[in-house]
Parts: sequence; C-alpha cells; structure tokens
Amino acid sequence: MQNQSCWEINTKILRERYPGLLDQLKGYALRYPHSLGHVRASTDAASLRSSITREDHGLAAEDIKIETSASGDPALMVKGLYVHSPRDPAKEGKRLAESVTGDKTASSMLIVLGFGLGYAAQALAEMKPESPIIIVEKYPELLRLAFELRNYEKLLSRNNLAFVLDENGISRALSHFEKREKFKVELLRNKPLTGIDEQWYSAVENKIRTWTMKDDVNSATLQKFGKRWIRNILKNLSSIRDLPGISRFAGLAVCEGDTAPPLPVFLAAAGPGLDNVGPLLSEIRKRCLIVAVDTSLRFLLRNGVEPDFALIIDPQFWNSRHLDRCAGGNTNLIIESAVYPPVLRLPFKRMYLCGSLFPLGKYIEERVDPKGALASGGSVATSAWDFSRFLGARQIWIAGLDLAFPGNKTHYRGAQFEEKALSESWRLWPSESWLARAMRDGIPCTGPALGGGTVRSDRRLSLYAAWFENCFSQYPEIKNFSLSKSGLAIAGLEAADRDTLLALPDRRGEIDALLEAACSGIEAGYFEPRETERRNQRYENAIAALRSSLERIKTCCEKGEGIASKALRQNPGPGEQEKILASLDTINRLISSSEVKEIAGFLFPQQTEEKTAPGGLSGKTDAFLGYMESLVKLYRSLAQAAEAIEW
Repeated sequence: MQNQSCWEINTKILRERYPGLLDQLKGYALRYPHSLGHVRASTDAASLRSSITREDHGLAAEDIKIETSASGDPALMVKGLYVHSPRDPAKEGKRLAESVTGDKTASSMLIVLGFGLGYAAQALAEMKPESPIIIVEKYPELLRLAFELRNYEKLLSRNNLAFVLDENGISRALSHFEKREKFKVELLRNKPLTGIDEQWYSAVENKIRTWTMKDDVNSATLQKFGKRWIRNILKNLSSIRDLPGISRFAGLAVCEGDTAPPLPVFLAAAGPGLDNVGPLLSEIRKRCLIVAVDTSLRFLLRNGVEPDFALIIDPQFWNSRHLDRCAGGNTNLIIESAVYPPVLRLPFKRMYLCGSLFPLGKYIEERVDPKGALASGGSVATSAWDFSRFLGARQIWIAGLDLAFPGNKTHYRGAQFEEKALSESWRLWPSESWLARAMRDGIPCTGPALGGGTVRSDRRLSLYAAWFENCFSQYPEIKNFSLSKSGLAIAGLEAADRDTLLALPDRRGEIDALLEAACSGIEAGYFEPRETERRNQRYENAIAALRSSLERIKTCCEKGEGIASKALRQNPGPGEQEKILASLDTINRLISSSEVKEIAGFLFPQQTEEKTAPGGLSGKTDAFLGYMESLVKLYRSLAQAAEAIEW
C-alpha cells in the first residue's frame, strides 16, 4: 500500500536520525482502509475512530478528515477547517514559504508553527537548504498521519531540522542551532492550526520572542559598555597568567573511590525567596557545598554563613559594589577577567578565574592557560548554576531563583539594590518610585508560579527562565529543587520543602576536607617554579602576538580606507575599477584570516540601517561607488576598534 510504504520510508530515516521522535509517534497508529490513491473524497470519522487520537491531546476521532485535493495530493481538515488548500495544497505551501523567504541571502532560522501535512515545510527546505528549520506541532497524531500519507525522505535527511512537540522544547531547539551561528528568526504560521490552539501556540511564540530579545539586549549593552569591558580586561590581563582556573575543580562533588553519593550543592540566588531560608543557612551548610552569587553574598554573611564559593561575572562598577564590606575569609571567589579591577584586591581566601566571555580574554587564555568556561545566560545565577553542575553535583538546591516579583519585591531584604534606593530616596522620589520603575522597565508580564497561581515577572527575567529550562533539559541527570515556591515556574525545577533538605546527612567535615585538598593541590601545581616560568613565557608571547596582529589589522584598514576614498573622489573607469577591486579583495582576505579579527570586531559599532535611493547606497546611482562608500565605513570602524585597545 502506498500509505504503508510512505510510513516505512519515513520510519527508516526517523529511526536513524530521530529515534526519540519515532518512539513517541509509535503510540499514534492511524489506519486507513484504502491506499492514498483510492481515498474517498472525504474519509469518514468512523474509519479513524478505532485508533486515531488520545483525548488528553484535545482531538477526537471526528475532528480529523482527509480529502483528495483537485491536484491529487491529500488535504487535511481539522475540526471542520481546511489546513491546506482543497485545490492544490503543494502550490499553496510554496506560496506560504515564499512569504517568509523574500531575502534569499539572509541567514535565517525558520520556524514552522503547525506542520499539518508539511507542504509549507517542504517548500521552505527547498528554498533555503542551508537554513535551520524548526517544526512545532502540538499534536503528535497529526505528525504521525503526515508521515503515513506523504514521503518526507528529502526533508528528514536534512542536517539542520528539529521537531518540537511541547512548548518548552522550543528554547532547547533555538539554543541548539544558535551554538553554530547567529540567525534571524522567521516564523511561518499555519493559521488554521494555530487558530485552533491559539493559547498553546501563543505560549510558544512568547518563548521565541523572549529568546530573540537577548540579541537586542546584548547589542545595546555592548554599545554602551563594550569599551569599559575592554579597559577592565586590559587592566586585569595579568590575572590570566597569575590566577588558576576553575577547570581544576571539575568533579569536586563526586567522591572518587567512595560509595557515598555526590555532594549536594546549595545555590543562593538573590531573589525575594532567599529571605525564607535565612534561619536555616547554618543547617544547610552542614549538608551542602554552598555556592553564592555576588548579590546574595551579603545575605549569607549577615546570617553567619560563609559560602564555599562566590561568583562575580558582571564587569560593571555598580555590580562590584555588591561586595562592599563582604570579605569572606573562608570563601573562594570565582571571577571573570573583565570584572571591575578593584575586585581583584578584595580579601577573599583564594581567587580563581572562569573562562572569559569576551574575545580578548579568550585569545590570551587559549595561549596561556585555559580556565574552564561557564555558560552565560545574562545573569550571574546562570553561571552559578553551571558552576554547580561543573562541580559534579547531582542535586542542586536553590533559593532566591524567583525570576519574578513575588509580593512586589525585587530582591531579598537588605540587598544592595534596596539599600541604594533607600539611601538616595527623598520626598519627591521615595524608594517606592525606584521599585515601581524596576518592575516596569523590563516589560512587565505575568507567568505561572512554581507553587501554583500566577506571579508578576518581566521579559528580561523570562529570558533567564528560558535559559534555565534549556540547561535543565540538557542535563536531566541533575535534580534541581527550589525552596522558593512563589517564584516563576521553570520546567525542570521542582518545588521542595525545607524538611526534605534538612533530612540530608551532615557532610560538612567531608566537604571541608575535599576543598582543602583540592585547593592545596591546585596551588602546588599551578605555582610550581618551572610551570610558573613557562606560563610567564607563554603570556609574553601571547601579548606580543596580539599587539602585532592588531597593528596589522589597523594598517590594512587604513590602507583600504585610503583606496576606497580615492575611488570615491576620482570615479574611475571600468578598467581601473577592476584593479581597485582586486586590491581591496586582497586586503579583505588579510583581515578575515587574522587571528584577532573577532577582538577588533567586538568593538565594531553596530551599523544603523539607512534609507537608500533606488540606485544604491545613499543615492549613488553607481553600484561600484556605493560599494566603495560602504567599505570606507567598514575600514574606518575596524581601524578605530583596533586602536581602541590601548596598552
């Protein structure tokens, strides 16, 4: 039977490339009394009733019908609505695909909301063979039906295809493809399907919108603070040579040669929920490795507990103020090389570097001493969670990860933010005004609370939640428990009560012994005289190579700008244009092959879109002159970026 053969063809590929999806679809066997070539004009509901759907997915047997279109291709109806054209569904799918692929040169990530029988998805795959495609379909039974009716061998054989069958999976899919390249996200909505389940697909779109917001946030932040971060790294550059990295703590929580389970980690974030565990901190310390973020360190010290590790990642001055009068004599401080320089002089027990988040720091680390990268999701709490995972924990108990404003609070009581607002308040600008602004400026929204009901949050915090959901799903072996039930519900984060945590055995003696042994071993190996000498030499070589490469980029850009500017003034003929383009092509190849192009590009100013006249850039009627004009801007900006890295 043709239907059966389509399923067999598709199943063979699914088994090789998407075994998890195939296992899920096997529970939705749809049987038809006729092959596709003999399907009646409308397959009645009775023929589907025996095995079609599960009621918990919201589709009854009579909701689905298959018709043969005028073109001979199958057309799907769901709840009385045509999902595809009853005349020519393939042609309609191509038209829909063209509506989102107008710019065939753009690097796009294409998301199909509602697969149906896949006509639009197949057309997208043909039009943009290099672009990732994410197919979002609420109903697995419809996906199974599509695989039984049509041959998707070419579509399923793509290397950049993902299927999402639950609304939380979209963040994981986006993260997967973003690891390779930055993409512009484009949506193709199958309106009959998205209209039937508007609430479900709207939730998916909100997650997509939240995810894409981070690029706008990162660009604005870079434009505002990029040069500040570079200055910080340059002042702290020797710390890459002088401080050991966190890579030496990998697996610390795993007790080798012992039958005891891995040590649990208690992660203290800085949300309002942290207030609930203050009286328990001394007991928690007996049972867990304690990891604090910079904003929560003050809370722990005020409650008489010094965390084993504290993290500070943000390079900004005001972020460093969280550590004012918070010296932890027994706390190991984890820093990033771009932190505000005075942080390096604070009296903590020991300091360790995590991998740099910026190209300049990465360049030096790779040539001197790799430190161990931590994931960054825009908040220090995301890095703290990844560090807890890095330690080898299988249980991470979390307090203060609210990502919301329960009780109209932004942080725990006594946080630096609150104290600053109180100290600067006056009659016409009370602290409540600051609180209202903090809750308003992040684009307010509401979301489900972990303990039930809803809670006020904002888009920025929702972005952090999406990052955590993605990481929790990537490491299902790690159990994450929240002691803050009033915070935002996050897939993979379970609500837990304090009694469950306090039922864990006392392992503080074991924790202290492991920490002391690990830190002593790191110091003995890292600061061994011969190793120190070799590291110093690698550092000097890296600095010399960086200076030389940046100078070459600057020289190339200045030369290229001169050639392009001269061409704009003289308006050369066709023969001379070929020579100019050849010279500039050589310069472009030299720049693109440079090891430090990412360092200079980090400070490259974001170009604003200009309205252009029909003839070309800025009203130029000649394409060559328009190209020269764009190159002048490019070379000038890159040269300025290379020069901005002052020694």
